[in-house]
Amino acid sequence: MSPVALFLQADIVVKTVMIGLVLASIWTWAIIIGHALRIRRVSAGAEKFERDFWKAEDIDSFYEARGREELPTAKVLGAGLAEWRRSTSGSRIDREGTRSRLATVMQSMASAEIDTLAARLNILATIGSVAPFVGLFGTVWGIMRSFTDIAGANNTSLAVVAPGIAEALFATALGLFAAIPAVIAYNRMSFGINRIEARLLRFADGFHATLSRELEHEG
Repeated sequence: MSPVALFLQADIVVKTVMIGLVLASIWTWAIIIGHALRIRRVSAGAEKFERDFWKAEDIDSFYEARGREELPTAKVLGAGLAEWRRSTSGSRIDREGTRSRLATVMQSMASAEIDTLAARLNILATIGSVAPFVGLFGTVWGIMRSFTDIAGANNTSLAVVAPGIAEALFATALGLFAAIPAVIAYNRMSFGINRIEARLLRFADGFHATLSRELEHEG
C-alpha cells in the first residue's frame, strides 16, 4: 500500500494520470519558487530605486547611473525621459500634447512590465483548476476497474476490491497535491504583483507630475 506499490499495481490509464499529476506538481513548484524569488527581488529593488530617485538632485545624472537596472521602475523612468526628450527637443513645445504622451508611454511601459512579471501565472491557475478533475478521472477509472475485477472473480471480498480503490484514491490525492499549492500560490502572487503594479503606477504619476511642472519652465 506504499505510493510506489500503488503506482506499480495501477493499470496504464491510472499510471498515465499519476505521472501527469506528478509532473504538473513539479512544474508548479518550479514556477512558485522562481516567481516568489523574482517578486521579492523586484519589490525590494523598486523600493530602493524609488527612494534613491526622489532624493536625487539631477534626474539625467541619476538615469545615467541607475537607468539600466533590470527593474520595472527603471523601465518606466527610461520611457518617460525618452518621450520628454523627444517632445521638448523642438523650438516650440506642445505642453498639453507632451503631458498626454508622457502619461501614455509610462502607463504603457508599466503595463508591459507587469505582463512580463505575471507571465506563467496562468499556468498555476490552469493546474489549480484542472488537476482535481484529472485526479477524479483516475479515481473513476480505478473504481470501474475494481468493479470489473469483482465481476471477473465472482467475489465481493474486500481483498479483491481494495487494490483498485486504493489506486483510485491515490490518484485523487495526487490531483489535490498538485492543485492546492497552485491555487494558493496563484492568489498570493497575484496579490504581490498587484502591489507592484500599484507602486509602479504611483511612481509613474509622481514622475509625470515632476515633468509636468518642468514644462511650465520650458519654452
